[in-house]
Amino acid sequence: MSRSRGTRQVAEDALAWVSARRAQFALGEDALAADGQVNRSWKPLGELAQVCATVSRHTAPPDPLHACAADLMAFAWQQTGRGELFVRLQRLEPFATYPLEVYAAMAAAGLRHPGYEAATATVARTRSWRLTEQEPTRRLGVLNAETRSGIRESDGMPQALRRTWLAGLPEPWTFEASSGYSLTHVVFHLTDWGRAGPAGLPPDLADYLADWLPPWLDTCLDAGMWDLGCELLAVAASLPLLPDRDLLDEAWARIAAVQHPSGAVPEQGSGTGQDSGPDFLSHYHPTLMAAFAATLTIGRLDDGARAGTHHRPGGQGVLG
Repeated sequence: MSRSRGTRQVAEDALAWVSARRAQFALGEDALAADGQVNRSWKPLGELAQVCATVSRHTAPPDPLHACAADLMAFAWQQTGRGELFVRLQRLEPFATYPLEVYAAMAAAGLRHPGYEAATATVARTRSWRLTEQEPTRRLGVLNAETRSGIRESDGMPQALRRTWLAGLPEPWTFEASSGYSLTHVVFHLTDWGRAGPAGLPPDLADYLADWLPPWLDTCLDAGMWDLGCELLAVAASLPLLPDRDLLDEAWARIAAVQHPSGAVPEQGSGTGQDSGPDFLSHYHPTLMAAFAATLTIGRLDDGARAGTHHRPGGQGVLG
């Protein structure tokens, strides 16, 4: 049995839980409402699409993981009316960026709507769109979404990157949950959610993360921060040299230990007991992140085994 089998089982069980609860990712009647709750409608659907796009890209068609991800992506696309809802949303909120970010995840899987792209490209050419003030990490995400969707190519990524927490190579002891989520998304945008691979990371950031990601990961798992832990494992799988294999094996064993028998992964703490099913809203994101990170990890381990490459030796100890 492959040493990555445990990691693969996490991914398979996680996607099985997501698939069984796909109806809860569906867009409701308030999807286009002015007072609709985007974080409970478009955000979960977009995250589902993003993870499935990555899983599909990093697995072969005969792989059950690939089939499950492709099926869920088709469901997500159907929820948008095969792109028509993006057109309607763009007319209602022409300067909102979240529709483009959700659309970009689907476009990455080859699901396109030329009418939406044309309409959004018109807005993206305005000074207002270009000058909207955004947090640096969000700005990276929008710029990446523009490129993925074919809206426009931008040279603004390096400038936006240098304003992020991670690019400042901050004192490692200043790491906390908010900076952790910021740095993971910086890496996701730079690597195009795994599509560009490690080549998307500037060397100084790659070296910095190689030193400090292991203790940050260990600290988060010790604290029961499983959602952030999975995101950090996705970052680990995006580095030019993978962290020490024993560290990865231990981290994934800890994720597997808290995964519910149904496949759900808790956001933090000990999770939901087996007598009551996991709550969707508090479990869907860490479960998606577990599938995302596990798929990237499996791909890198398999590539490394074929190429005979080595992992990075163990680095710093656990932060106090």
